[in-house]
Amino acid sequence: MVEAKTKMLPICGKEAENLNIILACGGAANVGLIGYLAAVELTKEGKARMCCVTPVGVKMPFYVDIAKRAKKLIVINGCQNQCAKKVAEQAGVKIDHNFIVAEMIKKIPTFDIKDEDIKLVKDKVEKELDSH
Repeated sequence: MVEAKTKMLPICGKEAENLNIILACGGAANVGLIGYLAAVELTKEGKARMCCVTPVGVKMPFYVDIAKRAKKLIVINGCQNQCAKKVAEQAGVKIDHNFIVAEMIKKIPTFDIKDEDIKLVKDKVEKELDSH
C-alpha cells in the first residue's frame, strides 16, 4: 500500500513528450551504481524521469515509444562499454545526451561509493539539461 505522503512519479507512458527521459546503466561496478543513483536523484527532484532500460533493449514497443517520444533522451553509461547507449541505438532511439561515468570517476570493482560522486554526475547531467 502507498502511504499518503509518498511522492508519485510522472507516468512516463502518458507524459513522455514533456519529460527528460533517462536510460541508466545498472552495471556491476562503482560507476554503474553511481550513474544509476544519479538518475534516481534527478527523477526524485523532478528534473528527469528514469525509464526501464531493459525493455528498451528487448524492443518492447511501449518502452521504445517512451524513449522516442521523450522531450530529451539522456543516457547514463557506467563505463566505456556504453551498454545503455547501445541499447538505445539498437532500438532506433535518438540520444540527446550521452554520459560515461568512468570519464568522471575511476572505475573500480566495488559498490562502496561516495555521495559526492553521485552529486558530480547528477550536476553534470543537470548542467547539460539546463544549457539546452
